[in-house]
Amino acid sequence: MPNFKFVISDGKKSYQVEKDQKDCPVFGKKIDEIIQGDFLGLEGYELVITGGSDKDGFPMRKDVEGIVRKKIITSGGVGFDPQVNGLRRRKMIRGNTIAADVAQINCKVSKKGAKLLDEILGKKEAPSEAAKEEQAKTI
Repeated sequence: MPNFKFVISDGKKSYQVEKDQKDCPVFGKKIDEIIQGDFLGLEGYELVITGGSDKDGFPMRKDVEGIVRKKIITSGGVGFDPQVNGLRRRKMIRGNTIAADVAQINCKVSKKGAKLLDEILGKKEAPSEAAKEEQAKTI
């Protein structure tokens, strides 16, 4: 089964977490709904779904109901940034409900847990140059 890529923002920094779809209780959730972060390893955190995109890169839009992908005429907002005032364009977008076709889910932190996000999801330290040289000498 495919993975969901969760992009979690705390206002200053964002983190990416990949999770298998069968392990995620987010099917049927809509944009602006609150989910618990426990299944991502974020004990005590509450996350608000702010958007996402499907497997083909089409963005989710809050004002389109359901899991459908459809073309809408838009004069701005998610999926279109007009360069001229009054410009409208027909764009393909995804609905506001999470389904199996969604590949990325964007979230922001609404309630913090006991540990900081940087401690839980921070980058793993790469081996230093000295450690690499020592490894090369032992081989």
